Amino acid sequence: MGDQDLPGVLVSDLEGPHGICEDHAEDLKRHFNLITMQDFLENKAQLGPKIQAVYIWGGRPAVNQELLCSLPSLKIVASAGAGLDHLDLGLVASFGVKVANTPHAVSSPTADLGMALLLAAARRVVEGHELAVSPHTENFPTDYMGQQVTGATLGIIGMGSIGYKIAQRARAFEMKIVYHNRKRRKLEEEEAVGAIYCEKLDDLLQRSDFVMLAVSLTPQTQGLIGKRELRLMKPTAILINIGRGLLVDQDALVEALQTGLIKAAALDVTYPEPLPRDHPLLELKNITLTPHIGSATHQARRQMMENLVESILASFSGLPIPNEVLLK
Repeated sequence: MGDQDLPGVLVSDLEGPHGICEDHAEDLKRHFNLITMQDFLENKAQLGPKIQAVYIWGGRPAVNQELLCSLPSLKIVASAGAGLDHLDLGLVASFGVKVANTPHAVSSPTADLGMALLLAAARRVVEGHELAVSPHTENFPTDYMGQQVTGATLGIIGMGSIGYKIAQRARAFEMKIVYHNRKRRKLEEEEAVGAIYCEKLDDLLQRSDFVMLAVSLTPQTQGLIGKRELRLMKPTAILINIGRGLLVDQDALVEALQTGLIKAAALDVTYPEPLPRDHPLLELKNITLTPHIGSATHQARRQMMENLVESILASFSGLPIPNEVLLK
């Protein structure tokens, strides 16, 4: 509990693995009275009416009907990141509550990581590191081969701000770029990165040496890459997922990697996170996994916090909300 005279903002916790960034706490306390979920649950009657905003970090706290009914003064739900699959937007709107996120803060670092995963998987960087540092290594094999990136075809599924920034980076690697998106980009935007639009997802999968998932998770995109789609990909192809774990049928992916249906995969996201320690994906050599760190740079996380503060303060003042999420 902070300064009682400041507007109340609900957060998951102030520390620990599921709390807000500890480095941000003092900045937030200058603007808000931060109320943790534990404090709120212990004293709903007193604290509920004081809370005017929910500050979501790492998908927490969960916003459901029970919580919304307990917060009569709530004006805004401000969620860090670009993805909104953890929120029922219709439900939040039905309470007259605004929603804001931070898409611009995460686009560049997530695109950076997408290219890092592509390069790591293509050139077998993790395997190479293990070979180089192993106490059992006596010499380096001359047949240790990866996939060439320069001149290869990259298929980007989801050409929003992250997907487009990936295309910009891939262009510097002289890659041929094809993309599939719900809505086609403007001609001048395509020409700027040399991207070719694929109206059908199947065409992209069949043409690509690397397939990059940078699409939001929705009911329409859940399970977007399954057994049928993996069969359409080249046996030399590599799948990279920086979107959400549920975009991919993980059982089908395990089988595809085990049988050589595709060459490799690199995932920043899985379902669940983390995977159970006995999950078959963790046993495979031809997979690179990172712990959902697309936006995990000091600079991006600070910008996310500042964007959330700006949106919350705007909502309190009745001003236009930066990065407001509008229901289509």
